[in-house]
Amino acid sequence: MIEGLPALYIFMLSAFTGYEVISRVPVILHTPLMSGSNFVHGIVLVGAMIVMGNAEGALELTIGFIAVAMAAGNAVGGYVATVRMLEMFHTAKPKNEGAQ
Repeated sequence: MIEGLPALYIFMLSAFTGYEVISRVPVILHTPLMSGSNFVHGIVLVGAMIVMGNAEGALELTIGFIAVAMAAGNAVGGYVATVRMLEMFHTAKPKNEGAQ
């Protein structure tokens, strides 16, 4: 596993790159982009569970639990946004006026 300054450098570089990529997405495309990337949130959740499974000690377990909870919330939020976005495209059903 990568430790120390190389790990911090990779984290900072990925955070900066992610911010730059997402900030350049037009507002109208942001929700479809995020809802289309729900699989990435699932991968993050699996990774957090693997890391928590290998944790040793109370501090590592606590951090692992927080990571799993945040990753799960992120995945659920992505699917909630997808459902809300898809509801915008449903057409209203006409009322059946001739029924008795």
